Amino acid sequence: MNIAILGTGMVGATIGTKMIQLGHKVRMGSRSAGNEKALEWVKAAGADASQGTFADAAAFGELAFNCTSGMGSLEALGQAGAANLKGKILIDVSNPLDFSKGMPPTLNPCNTDSLGERIQKAFPEAKVVKALNTMNALLMVNPAQLAGGDHSAFMCGNDAEAKAKVQDLLKQGFGWKDVVDLGDITAARGQEMILPIWLRLWGGLKTPNFNFKIVR
Repeated sequence: MNIAILGTGMVGATIGTKMIQLGHKVRMGSRSAGNEKALEWVKAAGADASQGTFADAAAFGELAFNCTSGMGSLEALGQAGAANLKGKILIDVSNPLDFSKGMPPTLNPCNTDSLGERIQKAFPEAKVVKALNTMNALLMVNPAQLAGGDHSAFMCGNDAEAKAKVQDLLKQGFGWKDVVDLGDITAARGQEMILPIWLRLWGGLKTPNFNFKIVR
């Protein structure tokens, strides 16, 4: 499968590399073709990796990951193009962290809205699934490095078929044992609101290598 990675940071590079390891072809997109980070990633990732603009990547991918910084996600996805995202699963990994008032960041939007919802509203013909936004990048694709993978990943979205495909990728591809479907895309409010406590835990534990486990 052809995969679009929108964003050149650690999250995008980590997921992109994992998807190549799973046998997919991956194109990383950024605001301009020839982005230095994207070029470095392509060089390291090998023959199945390529790079280009957001629009290049979105057109290439049969499935897309939004790994852009949350405050810039809508702009980046606008550059990717609604036509290029139409009918495709868009896995939204981003968080609307607002650093304008320093640390710790706040969430914008929050409580009565979410970035996941805004993305779905802006791109109604894309199948947005919020997932993997509540943990360190390395744990996203390798949950076994922490407690044998016996911890929880959350997801939500409006399209049941899209969520089933994402759940299969998370379990069969990334190794997640417990994927919790929280419902429609409005549940992205709760997923994104995990970030304030996650950031405080990172500060308190002095490591990002932790996660939440739902005990039933």
